[in-house]
Amino acid sequence: MYAIVEIGGQQFKVEAGKKIFVNRLPDAKDAKVEFDTVLLVDNDGKVKVGSPYVKGAVVKATVLDDTCKADKVLVFKKIRRKGYKKLNGHRQYLTKLQIEEIA
Repeated sequence: MYAIVEIGGQQFKVEAGKKIFVNRLPDAKDAKVEFDTVLLVDNDGKVKVGSPYVKGAVVKATVLDDTCKADKVLVFKKIRRKGYKKLNGHRQYLTKLQIEEIA
């Protein structure tokens, strides 16, 4: 059984027992969170598609870590023959979730 859920403006495929990284949520570590913006539920071949969301479907999760960081993204700018070079880096904060169940 899996579901497609919208979390923070992005869509994720989730299954019970899996861990996912999402953009930072305001919830603290070990908090229980529920997402009711479920777009699709597949239960052993029986597919329910919402318009836009599946009514009554909820994804329950636990926050494992609220201070993770993504890989560094480097932004390099250069104007040739002018001596202009600039290197900038950024690491996005993430939240690690453990999916408990799809109800």
